[in-house]
Amino acid sequence: MPVQELFLSPFVLALFGLCVGSFLNVVIHRLPLILERGWKMESADLLGVVHDESPALTLSTPRSRCPSCGHAIRWYENVPVASWLWLRARCSACKAPISARYPLIELATAALFGLVGWHVGAQPVAIVWCLFCATLVALSGIDWDTTLLPDNITLPLLWAGIVVAALGWTIPLGDAVWGAVAGYLSLWSVYWAFKLTTGKEGMGFGDFKLLAALGAWLGWKMILPIVLGASIIGAIVGIGMKMSSALREGRYVPFGPFLAGAGLVVLFAGQARVLGWLRWA
Repeated sequence: MPVQELFLSPFVLALFGLCVGSFLNVVIHRLPLILERGWKMESADLLGVVHDESPALTLSTPRSRCPSCGHAIRWYENVPVASWLWLRARCSACKAPISARYPLIELATAALFGLVGWHVGAQPVAIVWCLFCATLVALSGIDWDTTLLPDNITLPLLWAGIVVAALGWTIPLGDAVWGAVAGYLSLWSVYWAFKLTTGKEGMGFGDFKLLAALGAWLGWKMILPIVLGASIIGAIVGIGMKMSSALREGRYVPFGPFLAGAGLVVLFAGQARVLGWLRWA
């Protein structure tokens, strides 16, 4: 078997996805904290007050620790999925429970990477689509936790979609540019229509940028299917959470994870099949 076919096979990409998923858990947890600290320091500087002098927090430092007892996670306690099972979902030091979300993120990323290998084949562009999927996983996790879609991720994703289209790796450049325009303006229009009608904000600006990024990667024809799919799934989940009292009063279900999920469905289903479902082909 040629080396390229081996390393870009669905199985190998899935194994790589497990490792990337472990890193995404760090990104989902730490990036909002890093951004919050940065905002506080900027505000303190503007106000001329003393800001937080606690040790710097980055994606790589300090080492991961148990939030309950501060136990430093050893390398063999950080093996994707396997360590969680070996530890029986508990800290080795204090026996505090470890959330199942960690292995779920790792498994989801592995599954997406494997699907990319199966969908795209053993081509270098598979790595590009794997990075696209990984970025959507990170954005979904952050938005679900914080209702925040950081510009630090959405804007690079948007520009990357246009660049890879310009290089001829994904879709025609015109489709990517108009996809970005249509994605942003569609939700921007909905936002202002809702706000002018009700006086309330129905979504954040991060949703505009995420849909623009999806348009840059998947094309303008996929904007409406993505929005329709995300709206239907989001409504079902929101109603289910409301009925089960999982949604606190005054809170809302973030839209970003459903946009990302619909974008992934469109990616793997393919434009022709999606348009066929809608009878637009």
